[in-house]
Amino acid sequence: MHLVIDGYEAKYNHLTSTDFVYKFLNEYPDHIGMNKISEPLIHTYRGPVPEDWGLSGFVIIAESHISIHTFPERRYLNIDVFSCKDFDTDNACSHLLRLFQIKSFKSWTLKRGLDHMDGTTINSNLFLDRLTIKSRQ
Repeated sequence: MHLVIDGYEAKYNHLTSTDFVYKFLNEYPDHIGMNKISEPLIHTYRGPVPEDWGLSGFVIIAESHISIHTFPERRYLNIDVFSCKDFDTDNACSHLLRLFQIKSFKSWTLKRGLDHMDGTTINSNLFLDRLTIKSRQ
């Protein structure tokens, strides 16, 4: 399962604090029933667009990983929770809303992994054949 969250109008101080983001990544896996197997890693990004600076971090969990990217000047963040184990996405989202004091958000849940394959799964060979045919035209 892959939970994708876009949070808007989050608390500025939380989006700028390396300590706060570290604590989130350190404690959140336990809150959603996952098993942290690495220490969180956080980087500060400053690029050519000043308002796009922020913190990016991730933690590896036994079930996969959790990542976060903050954009303080936009009061925006995105979080991905990728797990081969099902989890309560409503609980995961509500905890994030409270923690980062997010005023509005969008979320998506994607089913991923071998246990979600069925007859409608695209055969990669067919996909490659379509690309070859398209490139010949």
